[in-house]
Amino acid sequence: MTVKQSIRQTVKRPINTPVKRYVGYRSFQYLTPGKHYKPYQLPETERYRNTYQLKLSESEERIFDTLQKYYPIVSLRDHGFVVPKNPDDIIPYCRQLHTEFDYEGLACSGIDVMFENFMDGISIITSQNGLKWNDVILTLGIRYCDIAKQDTVFIARTYQDLLKAKQSKQIAILPSLEAASILENEVDRVDVLYGLGIRCMGITYNDANTLGSGLTEPFDGGLTKFGRKVVERMNQLGMVIDISHCGDRTSLDVIEASEVPVMITHAGARRIWDSPRMKPDEVLLACAEKGGVIGVCAAPNTTLSTRNPNEHTIESVMEHTEYLIDLVGMDHVGLGPDTFFGDHVALQNAFDDMLSLHDSHGNQEYEAFPFVKGLENPTEAMSNMIKWLIKKNYKVQDIEKIIGKNALRILESIL
Repeated sequence: MTVKQSIRQTVKRPINTPVKRYVGYRSFQYLTPGKHYKPYQLPETERYRNTYQLKLSESEERIFDTLQKYYPIVSLRDHGFVVPKNPDDIIPYCRQLHTEFDYEGLACSGIDVMFENFMDGISIITSQNGLKWNDVILTLGIRYCDIAKQDTVFIARTYQDLLKAKQSKQIAILPSLEAASILENEVDRVDVLYGLGIRCMGITYNDANTLGSGLTEPFDGGLTKFGRKVVERMNQLGMVIDISHCGDRTSLDVIEASEVPVMITHAGARRIWDSPRMKPDEVLLACAEKGGVIGVCAAPNTTLSTRNPNEHTIESVMEHTEYLIDLVGMDHVGLGPDTFFGDHVALQNAFDDMLSLHDSHGNQEYEAFPFVKGLENPTEAMSNMIKWLIKKNYKVQDIEKIIGKNALRILESIL
């Protein structure tokens, strides 16, 4: 039986018992909805957190259980964020501080370390277009407050913090930012962000900023002088540099300018799907040659495949994974699904113009999909990617590298 056939034969089932600590906490349960903040209807749990499970044999299940129990599992990009049920509510929902974070769903994911940007790109509390300083600081503060009230996840600030997650049955969140646009022209803000716990930051999002060109720009002028100052400061502080949304020239400039390895936390291979959101071989190879790691993304309408552009499943996502393994080697590949809970595509549509999302997906004709089958949310994404590797008969030592060891190697050298 092929992996694709096994997906077709699975049915949705209720979530597993949490593998991490979870005592029933819901976001902001210390407040009264309607009195302290406006509540919005969220999708039914059985819709957005039920999972497709790849069917494993008994021997394969033993391998999976061993990996989940003893080997660190690192998601280079995922989110606890929950999208409201009604698409018309998305913008007003994101204009308030109190957005839902699904601790129970994360507790069932098996993830030990998660790069989480707290949806800073869609924080529009005070601005019309997001990626502003005040919005990001407010978002960080309110989420840190909520996190302080529970014990499923904790904020990690050092490499040693990351190693505690497996033993404590918690998830170590590595605070990240999607882009450095909020710096404007103030390099000392990098220090402020570090002081507030940020340990990974993208250089640009899809559009250009004062540091360099995003991947949707018609002309990529590369890393600016200010951008070089920021790269230097991030190196000095010990902050991971992410180029997932940078243009090709800017990406190469960042890799060259950085004294330490650079990460592509959530992307794919342009040879598999020709869109700006995917990275060309030149960038992928340069990242690996500098010692970096590339995390494979699974957000809808990103890591598609020319083999079957009318279907987006775990198969097309893992095609990118295998291509990267062949191109850059097993030591430079990781997983960064970039999923959250609820309707991912509805959120993409709501913020399309604001964040140039359609432009980042390219001009190829393809059917838009509501989600990626087998990789709908954090509860199922990392588990199914691991199971897929097991079913493809990858060695345990190689799976260990892809699911966490490669990422931790870079983090140990930077944090």
